[in-house]
Amino acid sequence: MHFRALFGDEQQDYNAALNRHYAQGAPLNWRERHVSEYASSHPWEDWAETWAHYLHIRDAMNSADSFGLTADDVEWHAQPYNLHALWDATRPGAGAYLKLINDWLRITSVLNELSDSMGQPPFYPFTLPAPVVAKLQFVHEVIAQANPG
Repeated sequence: MHFRALFGDEQQDYNAALNRHYAQGAPLNWRERHVSEYASSHPWEDWAETWAHYLHIRDAMNSADSFGLTADDVEWHAQPYNLHALWDATRPGAGAYLKLINDWLRITSVLNELSDSMGQPPFYPFTLPAPVVAKLQFVHEVIAQANPG
């Protein structure tokens, strides 16, 4: 039930969805609901791309932390996400998840500025609209339930 509300009906024909995606491309508004263009092709791909994105966030944040780079030291001029962006703000880990996402956006803002100052493309070229933040929380909760310790 929750999966379908976030990602869509996974029972739609996978091959037909991929064929449609390759023939017609992604919807023009894919950035409003998906982490990547390919994620818009089918709910399974949305799940897979969101899952992979979550793992990239966690791994990169662990790496940043190992070098002492924390979001607490970053001056950030954007509006952080609040509980309204979440899939389920009542979950026990909702606050920690929200901190992870906002810290990630702080860190990547610095990394993007550094890349730009070197004439390079953005380190993190993605946007995380609220529907993607909600999907990422769902992935976060699935992982937390599989590993309660």
